[in-house]
Amino acid sequence: MTDNLTSTDIQNLLSDPTADNRAEAAKKVSSQFNSGELSDSERKIAEDIFKIMVRDAEERVRAALSDSLKDNPDVPHDVAVSLANDVVGVAAPMLEFSDVLTDEDLKEIIKSQDAEGQIAIARREHISADVSDAIVENSESEDVIATLVSNEGAELQEATMDKVMDKYGEVEAVSDSLANRGQLPIGVAERLVSLVSEKVRDHLVTHHEMTPDMVMDLFLSARERATVSLLSDGADVMDVRRLVEQLHEHGRLTETLMFRAICMGDVVFFEAAVAKLCNIPVSNAYKLIHDRGSLGLAAIYRQCKLSPEMLPIVQAALDVARDMETSAGDDRHRFQQRMLERMLTNCEDDFDPDNLDYFITKLGSSKAKEQAA
Repeated sequence: MTDNLTSTDIQNLLSDPTADNRAEAAKKVSSQFNSGELSDSERKIAEDIFKIMVRDAEERVRAALSDSLKDNPDVPHDVAVSLANDVVGVAAPMLEFSDVLTDEDLKEIIKSQDAEGQIAIARREHISADVSDAIVENSESEDVIATLVSNEGAELQEATMDKVMDKYGEVEAVSDSLANRGQLPIGVAERLVSLVSEKVRDHLVTHHEMTPDMVMDLFLSARERATVSLLSDGADVMDVRRLVEQLHEHGRLTETLMFRAICMGDVVFFEAAVAKLCNIPVSNAYKLIHDRGSLGLAAIYRQCKLSPEMLPIVQAALDVARDMETSAGDDRHRFQQRMLERMLTNCEDDFDPDNLDYFITKLGSSKAKEQAA
């Protein structure tokens, strides 16, 4: 059978207007319309036929029309909207593929479609930030949200990702899909780090013969190392400050995290964290921390009630950071290695050796990378 509507097809419709014949006619008229070879008058006739067919009582007729027209950007808007608002068996092709539907159309349809229809929208090649947010706001289906966040063509603002974490963070299919996205805001990444760490902690307590204290030590160490690693991904100052706010709000802005960060050269994080703990502006904290004498740092350190034995390490880290601003440039790996070497040399007599384990491990890792290279 050809793709064009023939006189035989028309005769069949007149003598035997079954659903099968009408569905076949829908496909053929759509094929001719999609070819782009119709005259203006023929296009107008085809569009009038579509407007009749979208009201056909048989779902298969409307479904055939929807599937045939889903990729055509010249479909009349009212026809596309009518098909997209139909039952999901009819609507799905238009919802997933049609570029005729506007963001406003999609946001309205999301409110009325069931999960299957919302999934079709979540699969679209490109989804604007507004439509993504509307899906998160209106869907109650884990499958819909997992489909959305796994779609790299879906724009997701940080606020939308936070909503996803609030509603579905405990759902593995959702959190895993979110974690696998190409880029994540640092605040969202930190929430995922915490979530994963807590799952690991619970697994260790449940499935292994480890005391809660041992598990907690491992849990905090792993979480903090992962959090510090986020700071090396080029986050800007405001991102870092927002991260500090988030950590403080959820009780995760610990002294050991601050300590790890400053020893990795993340001075901006340390400044923001100290300011938050002391409840002072970051600019004031900066002046005290970077006071050329030792009084400013010592004073703010006491105000934050940080462990006194950590102060020499912090001072050494700040000194190294200051010395290497010009010599290390943007070579963060070299910066970290030289800072760790300096601290091990300068502070081992003044610091509990047990607390140097982290630095020794890190330094050994850096050396191994250099030798491998």
